[in-house]
Amino acid sequence: MQPLSPEIGSPRDWLRYAKSDLVIAQSARLLPEVLFDSFCFHAQQAAEKSMKAVLVQAGIRFPFTHNLETLTNLIKTAGIDWDETLNPVIELSIYALAGRYPSVSEAITEEEYDQAVALAEQVFTWAQSLIETLSEESP
Repeated sequence: MQPLSPEIGSPRDWLRYAKSDLVIAQSARLLPEVLFDSFCFHAQQAAEKSMKAVLVQAGIRFPFTHNLETLTNLIKTAGIDWDETLNPVIELSIYALAGRYPSVSEAITEEEYDQAVALAEQVFTWAQSLIETLSEESP
């Protein structure tokens, strides 16, 4: 596989953007006039960017996709230490569209929002920990 181009950004850059999306996703109760759909979009983005940060760290090329199942499969195929309890993250893929357009899906409930944010937090924590470990092991 060809090395990643420098324009792709560093793993830490990707994590910074993931963290920004995560903070937005976590703020629903501060902004009750904003739809849960919008916050779930940011939860999906946080998970996606976290996963892409790990792929960048591993030097793995990835498609510019919002499909978290595709990214999960890339991570597993590359032999990266994937936590199987994170597999439900693929369910967040729908929020890449649902959070941006009306009528893509039914209104997102508070329970679905809570689950989306919890998954995004778990994926972010996994990615951050893995990148820190891999960075320490690199010369």
